[in-house]
Amino acid sequence: MTAEGEGVAGMPAPETIDFEGLSVRLVRGGTDRGLPILLTSPWPQSVLAFRFIWDALAELGPLIAVDLPGFGRSDASYLALCPSGMGGLVVRLLDHLGIQRCHAVGPDVGTPALLFAAHEAPDLFATITVGSGGTDMSLVGDRLRGIIEGPESGLDVGDDAAAIVEVIKALSALEPSAEVMEDYRLSSAHGRYREAAQYVRAYPRDLPLLQGFAGGIGSPVLVISGADDPLVPPSNGALLERLIPDCRHEVLKSGHFVWEDAAAAYASLVSEWIRTGGRGD
Repeated sequence: MTAEGEGVAGMPAPETIDFEGLSVRLVRGGTDRGLPILLTSPWPQSVLAFRFIWDALAELGPLIAVDLPGFGRSDASYLALCPSGMGGLVVRLLDHLGIQRCHAVGPDVGTPALLFAAHEAPDLFATITVGSGGTDMSLVGDRLRGIIEGPESGLDVGDDAAAIVEVIKALSALEPSAEVMEDYRLSSAHGRYREAAQYVRAYPRDLPLLQGFAGGIGSPVLVISGADDPLVPPSNGALLERLIPDCRHEVLKSGHFVWEDAAAAYASLVSEWIRTGGRGD
């Protein structure tokens, strides 16, 4: 385990662990009481995307925010650069961390990963919170569809990933600080964006599989969507609400980065879901 110096944006200092030969970055915090809470970072951001909701969730139990392999600042696992592969990796990572049961929060690319993990390990998650992640190719926005179906050449954002900084600025209601934006940039630099894009390019194969087993997911699932999300419209969340037996879909006034741009409402919904074990109000 290697610490990475001081904390960033009000979160504890990140650390890296060795997992299956990969360097995986995570942030730990919260209390020492209750079930652990796993958070998986969205793309093309990193664990720092949770800076605005960290304190609220830290009151509920031990927190572990993870840059899943291939995302954020963690090494890529080529076998896991698809939702089905990443779901299995999540199960193994939690076992590596000594976690037998937890709450899980996985917006964006974490959505299919956590649902595949729940399918593989039905007793692993006490509650699941997802959303802003594609669930059917017919429902994703044009920009995301272009990443999934377009030529590989379209994934070139330059070694410095300056283009991704501009994309994040354009999609954000609240522009991240320079410190946070630099972490986001580095998460996509030097070919990492092209590498991570292979995950969503596996959606045409893996999302039909997800739809096939969704009816057997037993954990309570909260889906949070941004009403004005141009990448993953709320219809993706509505599909999960129809397919998963114990599922609630909430739509907040936000674009894609709902965990940042509507952080107070997002944290309130997630906290309630965790505190009540998925019973809601």
